[in-house]
Amino acid sequence: MSPLDLLIFVPIAAALAMAAGAPARLTALTAAVVNVAVTVWLLVKFQYADGARFQFEATRMILGEPRLGFNVGLDGMALIMVLLTSLVTLAAVMMRPVKAGGEALYYSSSLLIAAGAMGAFVATDLFFFYAFHELALIPTFLMIGMRGTGDNKDAAWKITVYLGLGSLVLLAGLAALVIHAGAAGGGITTFDMAQLRELAPKIPASVQEPIYLTLLLGFGILISLFPFHSWAAPAYASAPAPTAMLHAGVLKKFGLYGLLRVATPMLPAGAHAEWIQHLLLVLLLGNILYIGLVTIAQRELDLLLGNSSVMHMGYVFLGIASGTAIGFSGAVLLMFAHGVSIALLFALCSVVREKTGTLQMSRLGGLAKSAPFLGLVFAMASFASIGLPGFTNFSAELLVFLGGFATKPASGLGAVQIATILALWGVVISAVYMLRAFRRIFKGEPSEATLGATDLAFRGRLPVLLLLAALLVTGFVPNLLMQAVAPFAEALAKAIVIAP
Repeated sequence: MSPLDLLIFVPIAAALAMAAGAPARLTALTAAVVNVAVTVWLLVKFQYADGARFQFEATRMILGEPRLGFNVGLDGMALIMVLLTSLVTLAAVMMRPVKAGGEALYYSSSLLIAAGAMGAFVATDLFFFYAFHELALIPTFLMIGMRGTGDNKDAAWKITVYLGLGSLVLLAGLAALVIHAGAAGGGITTFDMAQLRELAPKIPASVQEPIYLTLLLGFGILISLFPFHSWAAPAYASAPAPTAMLHAGVLKKFGLYGLLRVATPMLPAGAHAEWIQHLLLVLLLGNILYIGLVTIAQRELDLLLGNSSVMHMGYVFLGIASGTAIGFSGAVLLMFAHGVSIALLFALCSVVREKTGTLQMSRLGGLAKSAPFLGLVFAMASFASIGLPGFTNFSAELLVFLGGFATKPASGLGAVQIATILALWGVVISAVYMLRAFRRIFKGEPSEATLGATDLAFRGRLPVLLLLAALLVTGFVPNLLMQAVAPFAEALAKAIVIAP
């Protein structure tokens, strides 16, 4: 048995125990703490110099033809995703429900989302990689529809339709990948990722391109790639805080993880196709620039944060599009940084709603006078989102931008370099909307809504301090993460260059 199995099945067992009558909050916290402890053990035992290969592997064959097994393993990128999931899950279950009743559903849904994300990140079999993600979507829909606020019913239907469509497109792409890889490998049909990485690059380039495009669209819808983004902001605005934290912070990274784990290394000819790369650059600029301007226009904090999350996905796509080790490193690091920072911001957003009864920024103001700790932490979370030095986001975005210029034409600028220059304006845009939101909510004279507000109690400070500490520690010492990420990124960049 691999320790990775605990990361998947401890949350599932805790959810089942709650269904059987176990105390919900205590059971959820225990499961989350156990997963953090297992993650710490993995961080200590992980061989960072060999971060490009899978470690702590376990293989259980289920079918011989096609080759299907419940296989798990951990390389440098997966280690970072496991750390992200463990931290955000613990912070999410520490958030108390705003609505009374239904605690078992509230906490078990958070654990099932976490279990699905963990399973997808550590699975080395394509079937279970996909299946675990689908498992995590079910409690997401339920929490928005049953425990959400505002237009939660509409938001639940919208996210169900969009992500259901994305999952179907993705399934078609994965099926095509497996079928054509088997044909190229002499009739071997396998779901094992290691075998697929050997077989799939042999697929003719003319076939790789449509498969890669299908995977890009499937993963892209799940990530909220422009123009398939309109489900994200309303869903996060309506979702309970833990659901928004886990989906925006963790589960949405599944699509980005899939592009780096499956699409790019297995279909290098498709990834390098000029027309696909130009399409991706146009779409990611839509995320950064168009959605950035949409975010500036928002008047409610939850919608602002939801659109901000969509916007920042464009930077990760830019790192992937660069095709360089530096860019890949920045993309993985930014997945972690964004996951932690957006989870922190959604947690604080929930606190603002609870303390003031509104998220309309025009009705807020002067909240820092009655809630100075809340104001301080929100300011630091905003600085992290902007990419201020000292936070992980800064290191990650810097690597993404450097990756865009790591390789360029002998003369002039290529498409990636032009996209990188345009994407730099996104930093200015994010500074505008985050600093303006902070000023409107926390500065000035107290409004009627904020006049009687109180600051966070001690137990309410713990989850936000956990996430803030993660951003600061890895921001001041980014090598804590880079020692795991760099070998993976270098191996990926080398593989797609030498692949036939």
